[in-house]
Amino acid sequence: MATPTTDLCDAHPDDVRVVAPLFRDFGGNGAFSGPIVTIKSFEDNVILRKALEEPGAGMVLVVDGGGSLRCALMGGNLADIGVKSGWSGVLINGCVRDVGDLRAAAIGIKALAAHPVKSGKKGEGARDVPVTFGGVTFRPGEFLHADADGIVVSARALG
Repeated sequence: MATPTTDLCDAHPDDVRVVAPLFRDFGGNGAFSGPIVTIKSFEDNVILRKALEEPGAGMVLVVDGGGSLRCALMGGNLADIGVKSGWSGVLINGCVRDVGDLRAAAIGIKALAAHPVKSGKKGEGARDVPVTFGGVTFRPGEFLHADADGIVVSARALG
């Protein structure tokens, strides 16, 4: 089992950045961690799908959806793809849908809220760029640790 975020904060107070408590758990795995891969895409999930189709090798996909509450960037089909590809988890600054399917998927998923409307499919966005939300800048290659107590980011693996 991964080291709890509370213990990481206690043991490494100068090494962790704590994400604001804005996110809800949606995935079947309540705790997840791994190296960060980033995506920036507003109301469009084409680049998100492409990333989840690639081997995840225990990494965490951090998606800056601009905090949009107008559509979902991820649903049950993408969660299944992420599980099959070996991703540890997904953090979305935006919404998800198919909540029942997400809860049944063996992957960690945190997002702002659920929304029944699917996203656009234009293929717009950027990958492997620093993204900032929740008071933290997420950089590709850094590490994210998430559990029921919160989300922390560090420059290197902790715990």
